[in-house]
Amino acid sequence: MNNQDYYETLGVDKQASADDIKSAYRKLAKKYHPDISKEDNAEEKFKEVQEAYAILSDENKRRQYDQFGSAAFANGSSGGGFGGFQGFQGGFDDVDLGDIFGNMFGSSFGFGSSGSKNTNSRVRGEDSIIRMKLSFEEAIYGSSKDITISITDTCKDCDGAGGFSEHTCSECHGSGTVTSEQRTILGSFLTKTTCPSCQGKGKTYETVCSSCHGKGTVKSNKTLTIKIPSGVDSGNRLRLPGKGNAGKNGGPNGDLYIEFTVSGHDFYEREGDDIYLEVPITITEALLGTKKEIPTISGNVKLVIPAGSMTGDKQRLRGKGIDNESSHHKGDMYTVLKVEVPSKLNKIQKHLVEELNKTDIETASISKFNKFVDKN
Repeated sequence: MNNQDYYETLGVDKQASADDIKSAYRKLAKKYHPDISKEDNAEEKFKEVQEAYAILSDENKRRQYDQFGSAAFANGSSGGGFGGFQGFQGGFDDVDLGDIFGNMFGSSFGFGSSGSKNTNSRVRGEDSIIRMKLSFEEAIYGSSKDITISITDTCKDCDGAGGFSEHTCSECHGSGTVTSEQRTILGSFLTKTTCPSCQGKGKTYETVCSSCHGKGTVKSNKTLTIKIPSGVDSGNRLRLPGKGNAGKNGGPNGDLYIEFTVSGHDFYEREGDDIYLEVPITITEALLGTKKEIPTISGNVKLVIPAGSMTGDKQRLRGKGIDNESSHHKGDMYTVLKVEVPSKLNKIQKHLVEELNKTDIETASISKFNKFVDKN
């Protein structure tokens, strides 16, 4: 953890709601995502944004941060505590008490010397993460894609054992450790160390598996069909339980995470589950009003543009946004008008505009501005 101001990193104040924090994170994650951002420090900024969101999106962590600042999470502390004690360089985190006392007196003191660890324990496999690029349409509608991943898998030839014809280790008799007597000036002490014959497993094999060379795991490529829910956005992750790397000694597989990067669209602009569409209209349509057919992500609709419309006028189309399968929320669509001014007029058009200008059409804003000019 560094000493960055997490609120400043996300561009929100300390009174920001959970929705405000989430919205700010989505914008910045999209802006600085290394796969799509062109800024020099995008990767560093992306990590800072993720760190800030991890704290401020968690109610308990945010409360601790507000009270103690980033010191609340130093060295894994949850409220200061020993996290601020630095009597030794780097604190106690870098000191292995088992190594200190184990080397002096053996592991009988109960500190779990690293020389006598039990290697038979079930160990969960490591998680894996891959990044997947999606088109705008694949993300908002959902899709199904095949991916090929390279992971550590349980060796099928030896079923993860690492060998064949298992026997109890003759040196440690299945305990995984050997005990030796150590004489010191303080007397004799018994020291337990990992068995060198079986490396702590307590068993040996007549034949080592040639496929995994005794490891019990092999590297393999797997093709998975991934169902992508509708509404995913850049920075979102999909968790696939048990699809990560193989565990050890019968431990469960880790998880596989798919992190998405979503491409932009030529016309639609996305804001969470809402869709924005800029609609260009002519001066005539703005003055007189019109009905205009516009596209939405769920089909074309007729949009009524009232007379006297101006650039920036916005209309809300309820339920025409993204149907987010994960949050069970359906967004809205917003149309934003842009009145286009022609750069060239033919003679007839120019004459009509000049005639219109003679009618001296004056809005309230123009009238107010003209009075201000007259005063000066």
